[in-house]
Amino acid sequence: MTRQRDERGSAALEAAVGLPAFVLFVGLIICGGRVATTHESLQSAAAEAARSASIARDARTAAVDARAAATTSVANQDIACHQIDVQVDTADFSKQPGQPGLVTVTVSCRVDLSDLSVPGVPGSRLLTATMSSPIDTWRQS
Repeated sequence: MTRQRDERGSAALEAAVGLPAFVLFVGLIICGGRVATTHESLQSAAAEAARSASIARDARTAAVDARAAATTSVANQDIACHQIDVQVDTADFSKQPGQPGLVTVTVSCRVDLSDLSVPGVPGSRLLTATMSSPIDTWRQS
């Protein structure tokens, strides 16, 4: 006499095992997407800031213009940053007009990931983007 196995309850067991794994996978995809889009937006903000600084006449104005351009760009792109830090390297402004130089801007942003509630993902992550732009060679003081 052969007994057939009863398969009642196997679907519930498969769901109990598969559903948390699926939810975790979706959460990781959302986390990766948020980090990638925020980094791309920060690169854009850094590029705008570097360009704004590169056409300034002096280092002090360049730093002010770069910070304003970066914070405006981040605000316009609706990036959910807790902290925005803009570092501007204006060392090449000390070169004489006619000599090539670069202005470099680094934009850092702390992105909140705590709303995702994905195990192993930190509550926030610091993202940084750096861009350079050539200083206007024929600027006048």
